[in-house]
Amino acid sequence: MTVEKEKHIYSVSELTKHIRIILEDSFPGVWVEGEISNFVHHSSGHMYFTLKDPVSSIKCAMFKGSNMKLKFKPKDGMKIICLGSVSVYEPRGDYQLIAAEMEPKGIGALQLQFEQLKEKLAKEGLFDDSHKIPIPHLPTRIGIVTSPTGAAIRDILNIVRRRFANIEVIINPVKVQGESAAKEIASAIRGFNKLNNIDVMIVTRGGGSLEDLWPFNEEIVARAIYDSEIPVISAVGHEVDYTMSDFVADFRAPTPSAAAELVIPKKEDLSNLINTAVIRLKNALSNKIEVLSERLVTLKDSYIMRQGLNIITQNEQRIDELKSGMSISIDHALKMGGERFKLFAHKLEALNPLAILNRGYSVTMKLPSGDIIKNVESLVAGDMVKTRLGAGEFISKVEELKTKN
Repeated sequence: MTVEKEKHIYSVSELTKHIRIILEDSFPGVWVEGEISNFVHHSSGHMYFTLKDPVSSIKCAMFKGSNMKLKFKPKDGMKIICLGSVSVYEPRGDYQLIAAEMEPKGIGALQLQFEQLKEKLAKEGLFDDSHKIPIPHLPTRIGIVTSPTGAAIRDILNIVRRRFANIEVIINPVKVQGESAAKEIASAIRGFNKLNNIDVMIVTRGGGSLEDLWPFNEEIVARAIYDSEIPVISAVGHEVDYTMSDFVADFRAPTPSAAAELVIPKKEDLSNLINTAVIRLKNALSNKIEVLSERLVTLKDSYIMRQGLNIITQNEQRIDELKSGMSISIDHALKMGGERFKLFAHKLEALNPLAILNRGYSVTMKLPSGDIIKNVESLVAGDMVKTRLGAGEFISKVEELKTKN
């Protein structure tokens, strides 16, 4: 007689748990290459995405503690290489890759971060020429943001001493590489702006690898340069090196030495320029004096200078003639005006009502209104009237009215 072996029946969660343990033990750390799709950066800080190739795909998660160290921003369509462990998300039974590290494929993480930040700042207008401030021709005080022990500051100071020792240089010492360097550089730029005691600022360091120059690619430094009201010259690395500060600055110099030569003219060149200007000014004045002297001689020999008194006498005579003619014209005008005035006076006298009264006529007015009486219809017996004669007047009372038949 045989005894049947008892069957073991797994629950879904039990089976899923065993599969998860097997996968995690079998693939504790693997590098996986693929293209990102369905990328989501959750508000919790975790990242969720799918990694795919032409045949297959796998869901991935990269938790906040790991993705905070990324030097670039993942996005759909980006080809990457992930280091992670294979696990199972038990509530759905989905297997997934828990990513611990991520690198862009075909381009370094730092270079990708540089390109992404450059694109972002360009869209915001931080590189626009309209925001650039002109570099002063001859500053009296220069501010330098750099390491006090680096080769850059030594090169700049040598050029200052050689070209124009009178210019004052103020150094704001900072770290130029390492984790805290970007914050120190940005703080120094803002510090110069608060003090506002320099004419131009040079942000600089010597050459190095991309990692060494990286503080000058940080967004905090780029925005500090953009916000600066003092003109900024960026001189980072060698001629072939370009950093974010180069694009934002008012002027980019290929090397620290080139920056110093740009902003500090040679004292001898300025002296020669001044001497040349003085010579040109003297020549111009001499030429002007010579021209004016020739004009003076010409005027001296001219008719007006030789016969000036005669011209004045002739003009005085002409004035006398004009005055005489004017007097005759005025007398004639007054005489004609007087005649016309007499004529108008006679006419007015003939029309004067008083003159008519003097000839024996009278004017009667109704009292108290003073209206002139033109016919008897305007009167009634008992009205008072006033009669004006050529000499005097009298008041009477109407006793009787008679109309003209």
